[in-house]
Amino acid sequence: MTDRFQSYGFELAFIDEGARDAPVVMLVHGFASSLRVNWIDPGWVATLTSAGYRVLAFDHRGHGDSDKPLDPEQYTPQRMAGDMRALLEARGIRRAAAFGYSMGARVSAFAALSDAQRWPVLVFGGLGIGLVNGVGDWDPIVEALLAPSLDDVSDERGRMFRAFADRTRSNRQALAACITHSRREVGRDEVARITQPALVGVGTRDEIAGSPEELAALLPAGEAFAIEKRDHMLAVGDRTFKAAVVDFLGRHRERFAP
Repeated sequence: MTDRFQSYGFELAFIDEGARDAPVVMLVHGFASSLRVNWIDPGWVATLTSAGYRVLAFDHRGHGDSDKPLDPEQYTPQRMAGDMRALLEARGIRRAAAFGYSMGARVSAFAALSDAQRWPVLVFGGLGIGLVNGVGDWDPIVEALLAPSLDDVSDERGRMFRAFADRTRSNRQALAACITHSRREVGRDEVARITQPALVGVGTRDEIAGSPEELAALLPAGEAFAIEKRDHMLAVGDRTFKAAVVDFLGRHRERFAP
C-alpha cells in the first residue's frame, strides 16, 4: 500500500518500509518502471529491510501511481532530484544512501551533485559511462511510445520500451514527455565532483548503460560491479548484484546512519 507526498505541486506515491531507527536507503526507479516493478517485485525491498535498512521508494512523476504531467519541462533531472529531497523532508530524514537504476541512477547523480551531505553513499545500477556519454538516440523511443500500437514500431529499442510501457500499463504520453528532458548527461568535471563512495553495477549484456568500469574510474571513490550474463532489464533482480549492494552498503553504513 503506497502513501503520498507533495513535491513541486505534484502528488507522488511512495513506500516507507523497515525499522524507523535504521539507516535509510532511497530507491529511485528507472524509466517506464515503478517502485513495484523495479524494487518490490524483484525483491529489493525485502533484501534491504532484511539487511537492517529502512527503505524509501517512490514512483517518479509520470510513472506508477504518481501524478503524470504532460509538460516536458516538468521532467528535468534537477526537478526529479528535487522529488528525492522532498521525500526525505516529508519523512523528517536528514540523510540517506541513494540507489538509482538506469534513469533513476542519472537522477541520483544530480541529487548527489546538488547536496552531497544529504546523499553520502551512492549506488548506480543499470548506468555506466552512459551517464557521461549518453545512451544513444532516444527519439525512436518517443516515437514508439506515441505509436498507435506495438505493431507499428519497427525500431528494436523502441519496441523494447513500448512493450515494457504496455506491460506496466503506463501513461505513454507522460513517458514521452519525461524522456524529452530527463536524459541530460553529466559532464566529466561534474562526475569528478561526486566524491561519495559509489558502486556502479551494470549487466555484461547491457547494450544501453555503457561500461561500469569507465564510470567508476571517473568517480573519486567509485567501484564497478559486472552483473554477469544480464541485460538491462534482467540485471535489476540479479542475486549477485543484491549481494554486492548489501556488502557495499554495509562497508559504508556509518556514513548514512541516522
